[in-house]
Amino acid sequence: MTRNDTDDLRRLLDAGPSPFHAAADIARRLTDAGSVPVAPDGRWTPEDVTGLRHLVRDGAVIAWRLSGSTVPDEARIVGAHTDSPCLRLKPRPDVAAHGWRQLDVEVYGGVLNNSWLDRDLGIAGRVIDGDGHAHLVRSGPVARVPQLAIHLDRGVNDGLRLDPQAHLMPVWGVGDGRGDVAEWLGSLAGVGRAAWWDLCLFDTQPAAVIGRDGELLASARLDNLVSCWAATTALVGSGPAPTGRLHVMVLNDHEEVGSASATGAEGPLLEHVLLRIVCALGG
Repeated sequence: MTRNDTDDLRRLLDAGPSPFHAAADIARRLTDAGSVPVAPDGRWTPEDVTGLRHLVRDGAVIAWRLSGSTVPDEARIVGAHTDSPCLRLKPRPDVAAHGWRQLDVEVYGGVLNNSWLDRDLGIAGRVIDGDGHAHLVRSGPVARVPQLAIHLDRGVNDGLRLDPQAHLMPVWGVGDGRGDVAEWLGSLAGVGRAAWWDLCLFDTQPAAVIGRDGELLASARLDNLVSCWAATTALVGSGPAPTGRLHVMVLNDHEEVGSASATGAEGPLLEHVLLRIVCALGG
């Protein structure tokens, strides 16, 4: 990779604190490269599916290149996923104890529990308003999972064991009363009070090139935004697909929790899009 490649990857890593943000940034990159977004509903025509095209559904992206207007003989597909291990905000996140206001979270995916300690955490994802409309939101540093001072936990260096349900709830305020998370999220989205949400906590420290000679990349969400970046860059830079061949990039969501969702790899999205492409061409 060149330094320009690394800087471009860093921009995606920083732009994608949630699958929804990652999908939005990848869609922007595709559009900047000349890709035309395809509406997920309505009838598709040969013009809708020919050339460089893409479709976004929630936190998933499918993009493809197709030359000509005949049914392709083969499809070559590269896949990755937009989600990463993190802490997710629960449906009832308001918690108060011992003078702290905390956020109740659940572990999402294969998290290294101790890696979330003593980091400045933001909140990112989508907020749903009372009319059912989704709003992309991203905060600055608002929370932290603090460790005890060593004189309160003398054996910490002999081995730290964290209970995800008890020890990973971030602090985001002080006081005996509960903070109204739904109202704060609504103000973040500019919609009044939030009716629902799908939100990740994320480390606000940006991706960085480190090392004596600048040969190392340090960042969150390397799994799997690196593959998303590589797939997007390859599809954009590949040029027109040979006649009779369909080049496809599918970036699913929810890989970290089994992929069994409408936008996961076990869901119908990819099959649905491929079928509609073929049908649009008369197959």
